[in-house]
Amino acid sequence: MLSSSVMAEQVNLYSARKEALIKPLLDKFTQQTGISVNLVTGNADNLITRLKSEGKYSPADLLLTTDVGRLYRAKEQGLTQTISVSPAIAALPNNFRDEQGHWLGLSLRARPMMVSVDRVDAQTIANVEDLISPEWKGRVCIRSSSNIYNQSMVAALIAQLGESAAQEWVNGLVNNFARSPQGGDRDQIKAVAAGLCDVAIANTYYLAGMLSSEDEITQQQAKKVKVIWPNQADRGTHINISGVALTKNAPNKDAALKLIDFLLSNESQLWYATTNHEYPILANISWSELLQSFGTFKTEQVPLGQLGELNAAAVKMMDRAGWK
Repeated sequence: MLSSSVMAEQVNLYSARKEALIKPLLDKFTQQTGISVNLVTGNADNLITRLKSEGKYSPADLLLTTDVGRLYRAKEQGLTQTISVSPAIAALPNNFRDEQGHWLGLSLRARPMMVSVDRVDAQTIANVEDLISPEWKGRVCIRSSSNIYNQSMVAALIAQLGESAAQEWVNGLVNNFARSPQGGDRDQIKAVAAGLCDVAIANTYYLAGMLSSEDEITQQQAKKVKVIWPNQADRGTHINISGVALTKNAPNKDAALKLIDFLLSNESQLWYATTNHEYPILANISWSELLQSFGTFKTEQVPLGQLGELNAAAVKMMDRAGWK
């Protein structure tokens, strides 16, 4: 029987990212280090529930997920531990790391407005607050309030505007819906292209994925939509992260920390930008041409941990407004 000192190193990764969006990076990591990665993919909330039910016997070393709200949720449930600060982690802006070091960002995701090229004059809309004016009655598409991206967006508004102003915005947005929320972000973009609504709120990587699709119809739909970066004269556009947490009982902690450092390397950050169409979390990494075509933008400066802290308040606010 092999002793632990000569057994091959491994990392067990629970990932809410689809396999195609992470496995090529993991394969590179294995090639470079000899450390194998056992990948388990699934719904983020289901993976957190699984971690909790497995308890101290969980084989998971890392939880990788696509919204800071979920990372916060895992931390609050006692499922994570402090990540040792390496030079790679120290290079991250403080806003993209948990104050207690339980999670950190790997890539940035922006959630701007997207309008019809044909039916909307881009000069007539500058801020998300504009979307609650009578002019946009019956013209707005967005996905369900159960979607964590929308919950975090509303939480960010609460943090910046206060509860009263945020509730007013949510009420007004719901009043201007073109239809009852349905589908994902791509479906909102397609709805704008089809004329079902004139403006949508969606993450940019969905639009980029459609523009780079091999399907001609999908490409043509995406070309009917233009990105509008809201609130550039004040607080900036809402952003979030994909990120990673070290599990509380990680059996392969040292190998897991090596994988985190690899995911923060220039090589990995460039891959995020060119393959996943997400914004690199490191400022020195160039954006892909497709991301550059959307234009540069000012971002919100809300401490990302607050998006998790204010999640419950955001959900209640959306429920009060009748956001299905």
